Amino acid sequence: MANLCILGGGFIGRFYAESLVGRRSKDKVKVVYSRSETTVDRFAKDYQVPAAFTDMEAAVSHQDAEIVIIALPNYLHEEAVMLCVKHKKSVLCTKPLGRTAEEALRMLEAVEKAGIFGGYLEDLCYTPKFQKSLKSVQDGAIGRVLWAKSRETHPGPHADWFWDLEAAGGGAIVDLGCHCIEISRNFIGKDIRPLEVMCWADTQVKPIDAEDHAIGLVKYENGAIGQFEVSWTFRGGMDLRDEVMGTEGTIWVNSWLRTGFEIFTSGEGKGYVAEKAEVDKGWQFPVGDEAHELGYPNMFIDMFDAIEKGTQPQETFYDGYVVNAVIDAAYKSAKTKLWEPVDLKVWRGKTGVTKPSVFQEYDADHWLIKTEKLPNGDQVTIVRHKESGKVKEIVG
Repeated sequence: MANLCILGGGFIGRFYAESLVGRRSKDKVKVVYSRSETTVDRFAKDYQVPAAFTDMEAAVSHQDAEIVIIALPNYLHEEAVMLCVKHKKSVLCTKPLGRTAEEALRMLEAVEKAGIFGGYLEDLCYTPKFQKSLKSVQDGAIGRVLWAKSRETHPGPHADWFWDLEAAGGGAIVDLGCHCIEISRNFIGKDIRPLEVMCWADTQVKPIDAEDHAIGLVKYENGAIGQFEVSWTFRGGMDLRDEVMGTEGTIWVNSWLRTGFEIFTSGEGKGYVAEKAEVDKGWQFPVGDEAHELGYPNMFIDMFDAIEKGTQPQETFYDGYVVNAVIDAAYKSAKTKLWEPVDLKVWRGKTGVTKPSVFQEYDADHWLIKTEKLPNGDQVTIVRHKESGKVKEIVG
């Protein structure tokens, strides 16, 4: 059993609490902190938390704060992590780890120097569909991954600080791209180095300084491509989708917008539908168990098991640092309109990886391009001569 401290009593803090105390669990939230006295009092009442503070250090240093869970705005992550370092408390930090790679690296190095546990709360890498997809990829079901694409779009975040460039560290890329980049890293292989990024970003709709829409490509050392699509301008709710293409197959995942659960209502009722739902009448697409579908219970099980066993969780502070480095390159590319290198001052994966050949022989003189059966029943094989490079088709 672990006694937990949640820093942050808002939207994400409450999602975490629902995952931790909304079902039978041996881990208990004993301490909560919020900057707002109203928020912290309401949180403590709703989740029966005995110790509530508006002083962050008082919460972190409390005797019942064995594991600290950071659910704070981006600009407060480093301060919270350093307090955990000071008081030698295991720390789990929500995404993104930092506003920049430089900020994330300071946190990573401080946690490791202090010898405390650091877990990166990247919930979308723990959703049931993602976990199943990742296992299929790791088992070789789709061969070598060539392209991994992740999309998260919705009408925009819920709190004021997200819309402040300095407080958040950016816009849709730092808010949503962190999910998408880490999803692609898992599919491609987290030991494969991201080399460079090409990114388009713009402010299309919202009256803000940061970007509200972006698309990026991340080139990996083994030749694979990661792609992220993020937007705060998408209308129709929240859209979470992943696609993975390999040499032997493809995976498509729709995690949120279409769930297989549909309701039509005149709007007479006033119940909650789902996160980022824009309307409460007409056809609705609710989610049966939001916390589960967003990966929170699986994430905390992984974190607490790792703490108890003295092992590393699936998502670490180091992963958060790598994601921040990719985001930095994306922001630079959006300005220069060029491929920009990912500046990783610390790299712990493979080095010198080359793009493997997947050419398949047709015979001693030819490479096989493809075989296809036509509507008329003919079997057509397309081949390329190894020496001349000439392409021809063979029928029959």
